[in-house]
Amino acid sequence: MPTDPQKPRKPLADYAKYSGIGFMMLAIILLGTYAGLRLDGYFGIKSHLITVVSSLLSVALSLYMVVRKIS
Repeated sequence: MPTDPQKPRKPLADYAKYSGIGFMMLAIILLGTYAGLRLDGYFGIKSHLITVVSSLLSVALSLYMVVRKIS
């Protein structure tokens, strides 16, 4: 049941909105991981420390973006 009686609910629009958020999360995480891999290769770091840190930061950034979009 819609919360606002004047505005009908559009399930397809909701689906598009939330699937777009999922693709945004995927893109942010993939770009962060790829950047970490490239930086590890550039600096010659064998332990992939930059990749791990960059991946974790990109996950945190994507979660922040999701919370901002939903709110």
